[in-house]
Amino acid sequence: MAATHIEQTIEGPDGRAQRVMVNLGESPLAWLHARGHVSERQYLAGERLRADWEKAGLGARVTMCWDAAPREGGRRGPGRTPDPTSAQLSARDRFDGAVTAAGPGLADILWRVVCAGEGLVAAEKALGWPSRAGKLVLTLALERVADWYRVR
Repeated sequence: MAATHIEQTIEGPDGRAQRVMVNLGESPLAWLHARGHVSERQYLAGERLRADWEKAGLGARVTMCWDAAPREGGRRGPGRTPDPTSAQLSARDRFDGAVTAAGPGLADILWRVVCAGEGLVAAEKALGWPSRAGKLVLTLALERVADWYRVR
């Protein structure tokens, strides 16, 4: 399967516009990891955070939820698997705990890049930060999240 690429204009390091090809199938975190800007530990912590964010249903919904209605007695199946509500609540608790562990001031860049899929440059601009400050802050936040998730 071929990756989907688009051509985008971004602001280069010198402040001038430059055209680049962007792989739409690659997250900003994966891009940083592939180029050695975040460690394996930081990448895994970020992926766990993003997975919890998605499982908790914290992202915007764009379609109808077509989950099957509970059967008689309110159970959907064997008792071994938690119902979606419990799974969502657990994921939300983990997400909230990880973001709290990152600390104030670090959670913004963490959410924008890891969960929302915003590019690092766009996140820096949105937060009013100088160029290249986001990478340092993001790595600090990912280290704290990795500690919280106990990623080795």
